[in-house]
Amino acid sequence: MGETPKQSQIRSNEFEELVLEHMDMLYAVALKLTRNATDAEDLTQNTVVKALRFHDKFAEGTYIKAWLLTILRNTFINEYRRKVRRPTFVELSGAEAAKNTAPDPSVPYEPEEQSPSELFELLDDEVKLAVESLPEDFKQAVIMADLEDKSYKEIAEAMDCPLGTVMSRLYRGRKLLRDRLREYAEDRRLVGRKKE
Repeated sequence: MGETPKQSQIRSNEFEELVLEHMDMLYAVALKLTRNATDAEDLTQNTVVKALRFHDKFAEGTYIKAWLLTILRNTFINEYRRKVRRPTFVELSGAEAAKNTAPDPSVPYEPEEQSPSELFELLDDEVKLAVESLPEDFKQAVIMADLEDKSYKEIAEAMDCPLGTVMSRLYRGRKLLRDRLREYAEDRRLVGRKKE
């Protein structure tokens, strides 16, 4: 007898928790492989997304740490191969120096710090409501990452929590937003309509 949708959801949530517990370990390994914090964050995020997407392929009783590290390693290798295969573009014309587009140093400029409330004004009402409805920790992480363009490290420092927790909050916050804004995105043809 198969699982009910509720049992399947419970199993899915338990699996998600299990994966997210290993986030810091995955980031540490990704950092060793990439030797770059930004690339390590991306590699960790891609690994977690793949693990969650293919959780049905995870056999009960398998050592999850080894399974996750295999996904991370394979993702790293595939991304490395893609970069190696990508052709290098060389500008063959225009040997002259590029026009100077730097701002005039004689004009003083003080960049304004935009607060989240000012950035919120740029969002549609439906999007504002969806962001506001998120649990506080998820909302803070999403605002700092997606509106203030802060790095995972900066968010971790601001929220006084480990990188893995930031990634977890971002993943969950963005997932909630996607679910809440599905109809909004469909109406604006940003995504295809869900098949009934």
